[in-house]
Amino acid sequence: MKVLMIGPARSVRGGISAVVNNYYRGGLDSAVELTYLGTMEDGSKWHKLWVALKALLAFITSVGKYDLIHIHVASDISLYRKLPFIWLAAGKKKKIIIHQHGGNIEEFYLNQCSYRKQKLIKKTLAKADRLLVLSLRLKDFFGKIISQEKIILFPSGVDVPVRQDKDYHAAKLLFLGRLCREKGIEELLDACRQLKTDFPQMELYLGGVWEDKELKKWADSAGDWVHQLGWIEAEKKEQYLQECNIFVLPSYFEGQPVSLLEAMAHQCACVATGVGAIPQMLIHRKNGLLVKPKDSRALKEGIEIFLKEPSFQQNMGKEAYKKIKEEYDLQKSIEMLVKLYNSL
Repeated sequence: MKVLMIGPARSVRGGISAVVNNYYRGGLDSAVELTYLGTMEDGSKWHKLWVALKALLAFITSVGKYDLIHIHVASDISLYRKLPFIWLAAGKKKKIIIHQHGGNIEEFYLNQCSYRKQKLIKKTLAKADRLLVLSLRLKDFFGKIISQEKIILFPSGVDVPVRQDKDYHAAKLLFLGRLCREKGIEELLDACRQLKTDFPQMELYLGGVWEDKELKKWADSAGDWVHQLGWIEAEKKEQYLQECNIFVLPSYFEGQPVSLLEAMAHQCACVATGVGAIPQMLIHRKNGLLVKPKDSRALKEGIEIFLKEPSFQQNMGKEAYKKIKEEYDLQKSIEMLVKLYNSL
C-alpha cells in the first residue's frame, strides 16, 4: 500500500511533528510504503510560503501514484494550508484521512471564522473518508459538522520505556513545549516563585523555545534554580524525563500533548490543566492532578501537594505509567493505523 502523509516538516518543533516522528520510530514505514511531504518549516513567513508552494507542486505531480492520503491538520493557518491538498486529492478520487490535532479548533471554528469560512471548512472536512480526533469532546464537536460515521477517536501513542527507579524525594519540576503565555508559563513561573520560599531545594527545568520576551526576562531574573534548556530532543529529553520527578503542563488549550504522554510513560508525577484530551489521559488523584487553567494559585497548590508527599508522587507516577502502557503504547497505535488504512 502506498501512503502519502502530509504535515509540517519532521524537523519542525511541535506536536504534530512529534507524532509523525514517533510513527517512523515505531516502524510505520515498514508496514506500508510511506512517503512524507512537509508543507511547513520553521522560518520567516516568506520561507513558509515558499515551502508550502513547493510542497503543493510536488503533490500535484505525484498524487496519482498513491493509494491513500493521510493529512495532519491543526487549526487556523495549518488548516487553510491543507485545503488545496484535500480538494486535489478528492478530485483524484483518493482515499483521504484527515488527522486533526489542534487544541483550540472549537474556538477557531465557532468564534474566529465567518459563516463563509465555516461553510468552506465543513465542505472540506466532508471530503475525508475518515476524520481522526484526539478526544471524545472533539468527536462530539465534529459530529455536528460532518457525518458521525466518519469520525474516529484516535489517541496518539508513545514509546513506553522499561520501568526504572525514580527519586520522588527530589524537587525537580519539568516543562516541555513552547514557552509562551498560552502554555501557562506565566502561571508556572508565578507558582514556582511562591513555592521556592517553602521548598528552597526546588528546581524548574524549562525545555522549549521562548516565544514571549517578557516571560523570558522574568525567567532570567528568577535565579539559577530556573534552568532554561532550549529545545531538547532524543537522549537529552530522555535524561530530563528520568531525572525530574514532577512534570507540569499548565496550558490554556491542548489537543493531546505528546509531552504529557512521554512524562507519564517515564513515571513522572504530573500536574496539568484539564483541557483538550488531557482529562482522558490524566485522571484527577488517580494517576495525576488536574488544575484550572489560568490559575496560578490552583497550580501552586497542585505542585505543593506533590512536593509535600513523595509517597503520593510515587503512586501517581506508577499509575500514570500503567495508563500509558495499557492505552497509549506506540505499537498499538501503529497497529490501529495500519488496520484503518487496510479498511479503506
